[in-house]
Amino acid sequence: MTTTNFKPASSDELDFGRAKITQTDLDRVLELHDAFLKRRIGGVRANLKLRDLSYLDLNGRDLSEADLSGCKLFGCSLRGAKFSNANLFAADLRSSVMERAEFRRADLRGACLRGARMNDSIFIEADLRGGVMLRPGKDGELKQMPMGEGVGAELGAASAQRADMSRAKMSNAFILQTDLTDAVLCNVRFIRADLSYSNLTGATLEGADLTEANLSGAVLQGTVLSKACMMYTNLTDANLIGAILDSVDLSMADLTNASVVQRLGDLEASLREVVTAHIEWVATAGHQGRRADLSKHDLTGATLSGLKLSASNLSYSILKGVDLSKICLVMADLSFADLRDANLSNSDLRGINLYRATLTGAQLVGARLGPVEISGTTSTNWPSNLENARLIRANLTGADLRGVRLARADFSHADLRDADLRKAVLEDATLTNADLRGAKLEGANLRGVIGYSGE
Repeated sequence: MTTTNFKPASSDELDFGRAKITQTDLDRVLELHDAFLKRRIGGVRANLKLRDLSYLDLNGRDLSEADLSGCKLFGCSLRGAKFSNANLFAADLRSSVMERAEFRRADLRGACLRGARMNDSIFIEADLRGGVMLRPGKDGELKQMPMGEGVGAELGAASAQRADMSRAKMSNAFILQTDLTDAVLCNVRFIRADLSYSNLTGATLEGADLTEANLSGAVLQGTVLSKACMMYTNLTDANLIGAILDSVDLSMADLTNASVVQRLGDLEASLREVVTAHIEWVATAGHQGRRADLSKHDLTGATLSGLKLSASNLSYSILKGVDLSKICLVMADLSFADLRDANLSNSDLRGINLYRATLTGAQLVGARLGPVEISGTTSTNWPSNLENARLIRANLTGADLRGVRLARADFSHADLRDADLRKAVLEDATLTNADLRGAKLEGANLRGVIGYSGE
């Protein structure tokens, strides 16, 4: 068996024979394509193969099922456009703006999306694996078009915040230094993909296959990796503090210099000593004792009910299923903490920082999360911060949430009956299937709220 190595095309050769299309010509093609999608007489499927559409406006246009293989879409404006089932094989999408665009089941093999802005876009079941497009150069010799380098799709330095790429095929893809904050990547195949130095803060990779993937230097704070396959995954220098790793086997992964949480037994002092010193620190306004720092520790199984830990540091800690009922955590830092199924009923959480904390299934019945008054030359109210927190199926019956910062928090299926949400900031929060019977919402900021009709 023989293997033929093709020489990559130069920039000039890449555009050789690639016809430039004007906005007027494109609008006419899309008009006929729209008729095709609606199955009207005279409709024609858009064939833009190997065409140059650089910098044109496709905002809101429907190119579903269109052939855009090898197409140059450099710097195009694609906001809200639809490319479902479209052929974008080896397409050049560098620096394009495709926010809120839809690429369901699109063929993006070998495509180059370097520097593209894909925030809030949908790539469900899209194919971003390797692919090579060959075409004759000026000398008639077959040459390889350089986008994707024939190994995998390239998303380097792109921004894909909150993008939904569930079940996408991304094996061998290049996703270096890409911002995937809060992206949904459930069951994605990342086999041998390069995600080095990418930001996956708050992303959901449940069930993803990361076999032999490169995640060196990646930020995985608050990332959901439950049931992910991480066989021979490179996690060198990766930050896994705050990541959720249920049913994940890391025994075959390379964790050299990776940042991970510590066990409770790794504390320099016993938990009782830490709490005692903290109580003295609070009572003496910091002159004696020492502030409790339980950050980045796995506190599963600890006894914390009823303790006074105001202003303590519990950020990035694991408190899954822990009994924290009647605890006092006024102005404490629990950002990125894992509080799934924890019991925080009747707790004092005024002024607390729960930024990006995971409270799925947590009990917060009667919890006090309102502002804390700070006295000084002038009186100031310090609000609690639950921005980007996950409160899916949490029970907040009768909780005090006055003035709480809840932007982008997820309350899907949460119980908020009789909760006090007056003047709370719920901008872009999710309330899908939340029970709001008897809840007080006077003065609340509900801009962009998902799943709430206002009835």
